[in-house]
Amino acid sequence: MHLAYDTRMLALLLSLVVAQTEPIDVLVFSKTAEYRHASIGDGVRAIEALGKQHGWDVVATEDASRFTDKTLASVDVVVFLMTTGDVLNDAQQAAFERFIQSGKGYVGIHAAADTEYDWPWYGKLVGAYFKTHPETQEATYIVEDRSHPATQHLPERWTRVDEHYTFLENPRANVEVLMSLDETSFEAGEAAMGDHPVVWFHEFDGGRAFYTALGHTEASYADETFKAHLAGAINWASGRQ
Repeated sequence: MHLAYDTRMLALLLSLVVAQTEPIDVLVFSKTAEYRHASIGDGVRAIEALGKQHGWDVVATEDASRFTDKTLASVDVVVFLMTTGDVLNDAQQAAFERFIQSGKGYVGIHAAADTEYDWPWYGKLVGAYFKTHPETQEATYIVEDRSHPATQHLPERWTRVDEHYTFLENPRANVEVLMSLDETSFEAGEAAMGDHPVVWFHEFDGGRAFYTALGHTEASYADETFKAHLAGAINWASGRQ
């Protein structure tokens, strides 16, 4: 009896070790049907470099036909990198929903919130849809939670240049907000929200979802602090942290 119990415990421990040591499989999806950001290539290269640094297996694609149960079965995290517009058909959307429901992870970067407005499930996954933005400029972020892997390396106030999104709705009631904008630090204009979340995460429909509004500029993807932000997001979404 004791031998059988010990054998089961050993098998469980070995499975946990394997789960921690196997590389994270990351699919970076950057298809655009509307506005296309010039920094997409920089973002892909930055995540590929992070993959080499962290031991992930990274595949970058704009081919929506990869959104099938079979292809996604080997993926741990799907990153929507500045996608825009309607990028998946009904069958592909259903496959991605099942992917999240199976316990997998999603990371949305910047214009990922400017994507799939007619797919309510996706709107809940990302947390909020994009509304507008002022001109690209310097602003200060308030880092509300520094315990998350995506923010633990950041100061309490982080000043940088980006395109600062405002959203159709404030997601705070439905997600865990990590960072918000100090609207006194820039010219928000019509993009003012008062309470202005820009980075958040939540567990959703069986899986994990993380969104960062940052990442419009090419310079973002050469910034080690920003890249560490993305690395923490991807690691968290994978369930390994």
